[in-house]
Amino acid sequence: MQILRKTLLKNRNMKVSKIKSYSIATYLLPFVFGLMLFITSCKNKATEANAEPSAKDSTAKKEATTVTEVELTDDQIKAIGLQIGSIEQRNLKSTLKVNGKLTLPPQNQAQVSILTGGIVKSINVTEGTFVKQGQTLATIVNNEVIQLQQDYLENKSQLVYLQAEFKRQTDLQEDRINATKTLQQVQNELSMAQAKQKGLQTKLQLQGINYTKISTTNFTNRIAVTAPISGFVHHINLTMGKFADANTILFDIVDNRFLHLDLTLFEKDIARVKVGNKVMFTDANDVSHVHPATIFALNKSFEDNQQAIIAHAKIEEQTETLLPGMYVEARIQIDNYKANALPDDAVVSNGDEHYIYLETKKNHYKQIPVTKGVSDIGFTEILPLVEIPANAKVVIKGAYYLLSQLTKGSGEE
Repeated sequence: MQILRKTLLKNRNMKVSKIKSYSIATYLLPFVFGLMLFITSCKNKATEANAEPSAKDSTAKKEATTVTEVELTDDQIKAIGLQIGSIEQRNLKSTLKVNGKLTLPPQNQAQVSILTGGIVKSINVTEGTFVKQGQTLATIVNNEVIQLQQDYLENKSQLVYLQAEFKRQTDLQEDRINATKTLQQVQNELSMAQAKQKGLQTKLQLQGINYTKISTTNFTNRIAVTAPISGFVHHINLTMGKFADANTILFDIVDNRFLHLDLTLFEKDIARVKVGNKVMFTDANDVSHVHPATIFALNKSFEDNQQAIIAHAKIEEQTETLLPGMYVEARIQIDNYKANALPDDAVVSNGDEHYIYLETKKNHYKQIPVTKGVSDIGFTEILPLVEIPANAKVVIKGAYYLLSQLTKGSGEE
């Protein structure tokens, strides 16, 4: 009985223990579930709180990039030197790059000298000044020209006498009063006097003396040194009072209005170039300024020590910045392909994106996205990604300033 009682008591305690364990689990489960919901809710709120500023920043950036217009004041435009131009049609793809030099034809440059020496009495021009053909450059004193004038007047007087004598002898010959030999002798003397007179006139002209104004009362000992061509005085080899030797170069004159290009064409390119091809070139000192020219002649033999010929091109504009001897870089247009092009400074980049700026109204500029094409001789081909109005005014200088105004603060964001 005692053993049975202990067994029943033990079973009873085990049941009570199970009941207590079940009751505790029943109460704990709702508490644990609620705690998990609370933690999850806190995490979601934290995530939303962190995501909200990011979304705001993204929205702000998106709004910032959508700004495509900028307005400047007159002072800003003046300070940055903003310039307006237009889209040009240029041949940038089908061109042949060559090098060359600016030269003058021989007939457009002159070296001035005198036939007889003398003392420099006056110098009427300075280096760099433009002179016209026949203009007096300097005056030389030489007493030998006095004798030349004297000989001219004496022969002139003798010529008058011989002309009258020839007429008289001719009349006598018609009446058969004089001998034929006498007439022939007078005719011979007259011819010699006429030839001498012509020679003296030419000598006086070469000395710059007008023989029609020579008389016994106005002999001169001065020789006028005159310009044989029109052009600019390049060099003067004279000083006042100096003795100028005969056949010494006293002045150099160049007429830069007739400058042309001598372009070097190598053997492989000769067949591609023809007379009439258009040329665009820049000089080494001003690569931003492009000059037009046209090929007018091609040499028919190779230059010494190289397999190349010279192509001659006429410059189609007049400019004082081009001088003989300047080296140039040129592009010969092989065909008539044309592309929309702007100066390099007109196309700006922001990363992989490229833009130009149109003037929509006074002091207002709009950003236009474009794709860049070929770049050459200071110009870039553009392919607009949106439609551009015809005859649009484009910013060709100062575009980088406009880009900086539109992207101001984007680095901080």
